[in-house]
Amino acid sequence: MTLLLGALIIGLILSLLALGVLVSFRIFSMPDITTDGSITLGASIAAVLLVNEVNPALATLAGALGGAAAGAVTGIIHTKFKINSLLSGILVMTALYSVNLHVMGRSNVPLLGSSTLATRSEEFGRSLFGGESVGFFGWSVSSADAAMLLLSLIFVPIAGMALYAFFRTHLGTSMRATGDNPQMVRALGANVERNIILGLALSNGLVALSGALLAQYQGFADAQMGIGMIVWGLASVIIGEALTGTRSLGLTIIGTIMGSVLFRLLVAIALRWGLNPNDLKLITALFVFAALVFPGFLERLKRRRPTVS
Repeated sequence: MTLLLGALIIGLILSLLALGVLVSFRIFSMPDITTDGSITLGASIAAVLLVNEVNPALATLAGALGGAAAGAVTGIIHTKFKINSLLSGILVMTALYSVNLHVMGRSNVPLLGSSTLATRSEEFGRSLFGGESVGFFGWSVSSADAAMLLLSLIFVPIAGMALYAFFRTHLGTSMRATGDNPQMVRALGANVERNIILGLALSNGLVALSGALLAQYQGFADAQMGIGMIVWGLASVIIGEALTGTRSLGLTIIGTIMGSVLFRLLVAIALRWGLNPNDLKLITALFVFAALVFPGFLERLKRRRPTVS
């Protein structure tokens, strides 16, 4: 039960990363590889500040702002220097590996003994549940995990609603239109380049926020923790679209959060059943490939099905 509960919490935390990928991949149709570097940047900034006894909320915010700055750099390289969006992301992601090492000063920063959002939620859990453990559907789980799950269930939906509300504003609508038809937006007098830069900053800010929270939950920040995270985000978005469709922005955001949680639970179950951890990235890639191909396969089957007169 502890494994599944931990997987649920991590799935909720990484749903912020999935929402960031949703912004770049679906809103702007840009597979932004910066994700792999910005999640580590958010984690490393937050970890270093926490070790130096900065308030956990401020450290988490600083990590998110660092990711937003990285996304803005990608946007500037793409728009101002006319470099392909994929290559722009690769350039920034490559540079961020060295930046992250300089920020941390080494390859790994442990948070043992530091005051973090996770440790504060543990204290909150003890006061709320009145002990070290609490009953959860007939299982005994630690009050720290229960409190972290409760806070995640509150924070992540609020973040999703805030993102939905933002894309309903004038600026957010302009950014969505930029992704759909930049020529029309330019003809209407809007600044397309500004929208792209802001959109990538928002995307990577969410990604880095996820990294900052993940580091605090796991108790460390590591230079390798961002490898393959873009695939995780894409998988969550694709699963979410399969669950809710793409009929509206609100359903897409809800589906992305659900997709992240479901994907993490599937990974946890596979590991529980004996999957070799060395095969995890391979299985993830195959799963994303199947998720991309399966909807088209179903559509072809529907077209071939004879209609009854």
